[in-house]
Amino acid sequence: MAPFTPFFSEGLYQNMRRVCSESEESIHYCSFPQVEGERNERIEQSVARMMTIIDLARNIRERHNKPLKSPLREMIVVHPDVNFLDDIAGKLKEYVLEELNVRSLIPCNDALKYASLRAEPEFSVLGKRLGKSMGVVAKEVKAMSQIDILEFEKAGEVTIASHCLKLSDIKVVREFKCPDGLTDKEVDAAGDGDVLVILDLRLDESLYEAGVAREVVNRIQKLRKKTGLEPTDAVEVYFESLDEDKSISQQVMNSQELYIRDAIGSPLLSSTLMPPHAVILGEESFHDISKLSFTIYLARPALVFKSDAILLLYGGNTKSVHGLETYLLSRDHSNLKSEFQLGDGKITVDAIEGFPARNVVLGEHVFLTVGDSVLRTKGL
Repeated sequence: MAPFTPFFSEGLYQNMRRVCSESEESIHYCSFPQVEGERNERIEQSVARMMTIIDLARNIRERHNKPLKSPLREMIVVHPDVNFLDDIAGKLKEYVLEELNVRSLIPCNDALKYASLRAEPEFSVLGKRLGKSMGVVAKEVKAMSQIDILEFEKAGEVTIASHCLKLSDIKVVREFKCPDGLTDKEVDAAGDGDVLVILDLRLDESLYEAGVAREVVNRIQKLRKKTGLEPTDAVEVYFESLDEDKSISQQVMNSQELYIRDAIGSPLLSSTLMPPHAVILGEESFHDISKLSFTIYLARPALVFKSDAILLLYGGNTKSVHGLETYLLSRDHSNLKSEFQLGDGKITVDAIEGFPARNVVLGEHVFLTVGDSVLRTKGL
């Protein structure tokens, strides 16, 4: 990058000079920028702790083989600093929930509610300073009760064996206490001695269904890439369950319909709705995905005809119905879509032998996609 970076930055600077008065002739004549304003150390510390929280929660997920695609119900963040908890439950909350795929976040400043406390001396800090007194001080630090530790954290210092120890001199370790009636497979925690993160690992029906939906969307996106489709390429996606009991996958598709539609940009269609003239661009079968097996089909948008309405349009002549369908199927789909848009939802067809021109109305005689037909049926 070194050979062209100076020229690139100079080009950007010269463009900026057009709207900036009293600027230097070249960026290479400018002084290095100076920091303006004061650093907000509290925000920096909160963001650093937030990153720690995310790492700790991911460690819990990995320990229990819970991938990020599987949503979890709740996480609890335990820390005595109320300001930090306010940041985590406020400005940083949405980011944490999105990164960890957790439904809710509960801050807690009661250090003894979910953890037991013990104190450890920071030997690397105290060793040189205390010398021979280190052994006595270390023994008393380790003997501190949980109440003593809480008071120490609140005061910020404690005197032991005539030595004043600060927060940086003693490491407070928080060890998770599993709630009564639960096991560590249902609720688990991780901490770094400063903050404790607790994850509720129990899955209910809604969480399971949301997790399956994310897995399905992930497989669809990978299949699109494998098929060589661009993000802007319009396709219809069909789903076929390979399980003997298809009710589970059907329940998931129904409950997660809106999420899947938003994620893939179109409805996820049952393979039974695929018309015979659909052109399949790619397909792949998946097995034992969240205990389900299924096949995904990617197909070009396919027209759906309302035969009864077309039959009425042509006075009951079945041959003309077939002729109109054949004619429309022979047309380029994108051009046909444009014609309907220009015609305010209708086009004039005069290509049917023996019949004068007829107005074919979108949504009344034909749909441009199977998805449009399904959404109209559902009143959407």
